[in-house]
Parts: sequence; structure tokens; C-alpha cells
Amino acid sequence: MKRVAVVGCGGSGKSYVSRRLGQQLGVPVTHLDSVYFDDSWQPLPMPEFEAVQRRLVAEPCWVIDGNYNSTLHVRLAACDTVVMLDPSTISCLWGAVSRQLRHGPGQHKERGVYNRVSWAVLRYIWGYRRSMRPRVLAKIRDLAPAHAQVVRLTSRRQARRWLDQLPAR
Repeated sequence: MKRVAVVGCGGSGKSYVSRRLGQQLGVPVTHLDSVYFDDSWQPLPMPEFEAVQRRLVAEPCWVIDGNYNSTLHVRLAACDTVVMLDPSTISCLWGAVSRQLRHGPGQHKERGVYNRVSWAVLRYIWGYRRSMRPRVLAKIRDLAPAHAQVVRLTSRRQARRWLDQLPAR
């Protein structure tokens, strides 16, 4: 496990799992929110965003967290492991709201926390299982099965247990 793509709904725990994986594996972690958005939450143009990801996945070891379905193929083609965080909608909503309460709004890059909770974000989380999740799962099924181990974690407890059983670097 040297090249890990962590995907899932907003509030599912991608940043937490990615930070822990990076520490345990001794590999660099990239949170795609920090690449896609500047400090004022202005997005990077999509061709540039994809080019940055192509440079990131060319490295020998990495953990990259973020859904970004339009560029997921870049990470899936290069990873050796996909971690799909797939908790319930209520759990994801609670994750997003509780992160906002714990850390406040804004980007806390030093902690790998990117909070931008708005009604649009909450609506996205609410509709994720119905609209985005099937597309993400289809891409994983179509682009990763031959070369990547796929780990699907359906709760925060399951994610912590999985992380705890991984050998340290």
C-alpha cells in the first residue's frame, strides 16, 4: 500500500483517514480541496487541476483524498489501493456539521481541515448516495479492479478498526 486514493462523500472522514494513513505508511498526504481551492475558495480551472493530479500520482508514494469525480480516473489509474468511505447519509451530515463546530469555517491547512459548510454542501451530502455514489462506485469497478485493492468502510468505527490493524511503517 504505497499509492492510496481515498474517496467518499463530504463528511465521511476522508481527511481523518488520509492523515492517519499517511502517518502510518510514512507517505505524503494531499487533500484535493487544498489543491482545487485557493484561500478565498476560488477553484482551479479543471485542466490545471487534472494536470496537478497527474504530477502527484507520478510520485512513488502518496495518499490523496477527495472525491472530485471528474478527475477520479487519474487517481484510480495510478493507485494500488482505493479506500471508499461509505457511511450513512446521516453520519456524513453529522461529520460535516461537527467538523464545522470543532474547527470553525475556513481552511486550516496545517491540520488538513477544509470547512465550507453551506446549504449547497449539505444538499450535496444529502443527495450523494442517490446521485454521486453510483458514479463513483462504477468508476472504481471499471478502472481499479485489475490493479488495486478496494477497501470499503461503512462506518467511522470500522474505519478506525481498519486503521488500527494496519502495520506501522
